[in-house]
Amino acid sequence: MHVTTRGPGDGFDLLARVSRIPSSWAVLMAASTLLAVFAADRATGSAPVQHFYELAVIFAAVRFEIRGGAATALAATVLYHLANPRLLTFRYGEADLVQIALFMAVGLVTAKLAIDARRLHRLAMTDDLTGLHNLRSFEKELPRLLIAAEQPAAPVALFVLDVDRLKSINDRYGHRSGGDAVRTVGQVIAAWSPPGAIACRYGGDEFVIAVPRCGRLEAMRFGDDLRRRVNGTSAVLAGLDFPAGALSVSVGIACREPGRTGLSPTAEVESETLFHQADVELYRAKAAGRNRTCCVDASRVSPSFAVTTAASTAAIRDRVAR
Repeated sequence: MHVTTRGPGDGFDLLARVSRIPSSWAVLMAASTLLAVFAADRATGSAPVQHFYELAVIFAAVRFEIRGGAATALAATVLYHLANPRLLTFRYGEADLVQIALFMAVGLVTAKLAIDARRLHRLAMTDDLTGLHNLRSFEKELPRLLIAAEQPAAPVALFVLDVDRLKSINDRYGHRSGGDAVRTVGQVIAAWSPPGAIACRYGGDEFVIAVPRCGRLEAMRFGDDLRRRVNGTSAVLAGLDFPAGALSVSVGIACREPGRTGLSPTAEVESETLFHQADVELYRAKAAGRNRTCCVDASRVSPSFAVTTAASTAAIRDRVAR
């Protein structure tokens, strides 16, 4: 895994920021904009001023989608009539009809674009096979989680999991069975990960989970519980029934405890460090016989550990027949 820094050019940031505005505040902002434009429209009757109604319509459509866009377009139409009393007697000019049609068209088209953008974003950030985060999404969310955990000085645990002997399943039962095995493990992870956790499939049969407010003891309990749940699952792989015990995972854990000493690395560097530490523990679990959980306390390990553990992991991989 390589954690990269992404700037504001991600393309979805503005839409995401609007979506995070509380509903009550969003309604107040849209209503305030409508009333301000209404006052200016009533005073001037100017067509350029009247187009500013569309700002509130666009905002509401992005925040509340179809319902918000349509409702705000209707409100803009009512205010447009009140600001221009001649319209109350249905004396419409061509420009008036165009303006009213624009209110509704802008609301509906903007809402449709916002819905499509959110759907495409979910597809771009979701692993097709398991429904978990994909690597791109995880790389974006993990540094944010680490930064958020700094404020209350909360621990964070990182889990790296690997499906044991997946190659044997592929060779004996076919790659469809292997894909179903990976999907089954992903479903177990999704079902049993605690609130606030970020789970990702980052390789063919490899998963990583970041859990906030999770210290070393809690991490060991969760990792071992997850391992047992996978091992206790009766799976159907490519239409074949497999009994409990047929699937297993090895789990490596690294923890960042609060109260660390020394220089604080950036969130991206710390993400890399935690991942490499957990990756080493994963291969130690596999070298010890698979279907095991190994944990290291990463609270006082320097960021340079990420470099040395990459070599350590490679050495362990050479000794483990996957």
